[in-house]
Amino acid sequence: MNRTLFLLVLLLFLATCTTKNVQDWEYKRTEILDSMQAAMGILPDLKKLPPPAIQYTDSVRRSGYICYTVILTVAPDEVAPALLYMPYPAEMRKPCPAMLVLHSTGAPGKKIVDGQSPQENRACGKELAERGYIVIAPDYPGFGDLSNYDFEHDRYESGTMKGIFNHIRCIDLLCQMPEVNPDKIGVIGHSLGGHNAMFVAAFDTRIKVIVSSCGWTQHEFYDIGPKAAEQYGGRLGPYAQDRYMPLFRTKYQLDPEKIPFNYHEVITAFAPRPFFSNSPINDSNFSVEGVKVGVALASEAYKRFGKEENLQVVYPDTGHHFPREIREMAYKFIDLHLKQ
Repeated sequence: MNRTLFLLVLLLFLATCTTKNVQDWEYKRTEILDSMQAAMGILPDLKKLPPPAIQYTDSVRRSGYICYTVILTVAPDEVAPALLYMPYPAEMRKPCPAMLVLHSTGAPGKKIVDGQSPQENRACGKELAERGYIVIAPDYPGFGDLSNYDFEHDRYESGTMKGIFNHIRCIDLLCQMPEVNPDKIGVIGHSLGGHNAMFVAAFDTRIKVIVSSCGWTQHEFYDIGPKAAEQYGGRLGPYAQDRYMPLFRTKYQLDPEKIPFNYHEVITAFAPRPFFSNSPINDSNFSVEGVKVGVALASEAYKRFGKEENLQVVYPDTGHHFPREIREMAYKFIDLHLKQ
């Protein structure tokens, strides 16, 4: 089925769907995930894997929590370095909500969300720990302690799918921890972390709330200017790097009409779970106009589930940033769905 026809079928389905026809909805969701995997590669089978093994390598005690440096063994010969924030024992009288926090593009990797980088307004991991959440913040392949990751010789067709696999395994770890309430887990990310938060939430239904900051726009609106053609060979070239989705180039020739998924479909795949998007009007990476188109399309799913309030988008007058006042809005959104 070509993409245009699939979209028409999807919208027709959403026009008649109710929460009662769960099986039909799951079928449509599976179609979307299949389309994502066509561009990202197949998600490896997770069913037979043991729980991730965890090795603690360092710790720092701060006010209200301890920040551990850990290494997760997510599969044989595959590791995911991460920061793990744990509230003090006095705060652990009952299982806590937890957050997977995904960093933006930058050499420090996971340290970005701990505030250990020149980039401002990125310390979501540290800030959520201060609010009493258990937090895990892994390195994305190519950054931090995975800066030398070998994309060419791994078993994945894209860095994006490797990221999704690692992030699901982080959720596995949280779910096995007695300190965590497995029904109260969310994900948040900025930029690179913003769309990775959306991707993992589409595949993992254990994630109950999703926050994406400056993380997406419809493919036909993505345009970072002339440097995309000069440096990456085309408007969608930045997406086609080895650490992201090289099939965008090798399989789909950087043509948005050929790419088998779009962001409104990713959102549709995790609807009606609560989703908060920070989409600044002057974001030079992700066009706000493409966000508005995507939200209009994805909102149909939330309407048919009777959960329109679960889809929230803010459009601050700023650039590719996650300002403190917007982060506070996002944190309150998370609190609403994970703490009440």
